[in-house]
Amino acid sequence: MADHELANQGTHPELSSLQTRGMVIGALGLILCAAGYATDAERFFQAYLPGYLYWVAISLGCLGWTMIHHLTDGNWGFPVRRIWEAGARTIWLMAVLFIPIALAGEHLYPWMAENALDDVIIAGKSQYLNAPFFYLRQVLYFVIWGGFAFILTAGSFRQDQEGQEPLGARLRLTSGPGILIMAITVTFSATDWAMSIDPHWFSTIWGFLFSASDLLAAMAFTIVLAKMLEGRRPLDKALTHDTFHDLGNLLMAFTMLWAYLSFSQFLIIWSGNTQEEAPWYLSRMANGWIIISVILIVFHFMLPFVVLLTRKTKRAPNILVKVAIYMLLMRFVDLYWLTMPSLTGHGGHAEFHPSWIDIAPLLGVGGLWLMFFSMQLKDRPLTPLTDRRLQQALEGTGGHH
Repeated sequence: MADHELANQGTHPELSSLQTRGMVIGALGLILCAAGYATDAERFFQAYLPGYLYWVAISLGCLGWTMIHHLTDGNWGFPVRRIWEAGARTIWLMAVLFIPIALAGEHLYPWMAENALDDVIIAGKSQYLNAPFFYLRQVLYFVIWGGFAFILTAGSFRQDQEGQEPLGARLRLTSGPGILIMAITVTFSATDWAMSIDPHWFSTIWGFLFSASDLLAAMAFTIVLAKMLEGRRPLDKALTHDTFHDLGNLLMAFTMLWAYLSFSQFLIIWSGNTQEEAPWYLSRMANGWIIISVILIVFHFMLPFVVLLTRKTKRAPNILVKVAIYMLLMRFVDLYWLTMPSLTGHGGHAEFHPSWIDIAPLLGVGGLWLMFFSMQLKDRPLTPLTDRRLQQALEGTGGHH
């Protein structure tokens, strides 16, 4: 296939359909969000947080995988790198969609209330937990993430025109410190967005847990998109059973890492049994939340772990994509479990009382995210055109073997 033919492979019916569906879902979700806000503003803001965290996790995970691939330069990543790059470019959309969280104030963050400093623990953390510094940090996060996304994706696009080197070396040099900066900023953002909704509670594993969860969500999303586009040129040549096997291995690895970090956090806090930390888990073991806790243990870890253990599952795209879709569902359940008991508990044990409003932000933000993602992916060739492995795939038999 000639280079000009390859360059025109970015427009596909699957992506146009995904863009249209995202537009419809987003419009429906926004209507539900407006209705939810009018009905119960506090519940809307509470529901918006896990819905937003779900989609921004995929954006950040895609940016992280882009950096990891540049550093490792493995065969497992080059066929799906453009999916990660398109996901990373949604960072600016997520910056705009952060506005409702910025406006939520004490609906989400009790330390923003007028009398918050009457609480001794909040007063002790006031140098960090104060509104001006909070908003400044949010600007810094999105500028840093958006900057890395722009540098890496613009450099990748230039590779298609100018060749692999020396741009490949520059992208690797950017990704090295980028991974470290991402780890730090994701830790701080997870603390700001999700941990500070309960300012009495803290966990030193929280940042690692969210970083691993972001990569897990992005990998599941990558598998779904790769399966959707596998029949389109040139991915029909580049995506092989070996590629899906590698992606499946990574999905299993980060499922295990999520379970390890989640259990480590529980074990440390439960063993310590302090007045500040233990109630966080106690509220998730009462009033119906214990059911969600058990669901996460069984269905977020045990079941996918057993299924992904077999080589046959990971080399069968039709089966692997079902596991990936299932894991995307469980990621929302986990985020809902992490945030909602603290948001609705008001210092006590929250009742498990789901509402139709809870799903509105997930649909609204998700629809806009999918629409914007599809536009970004349609704008570029589906694979890096100058990558030597693509040329080898095109010259060989290609396809699934």
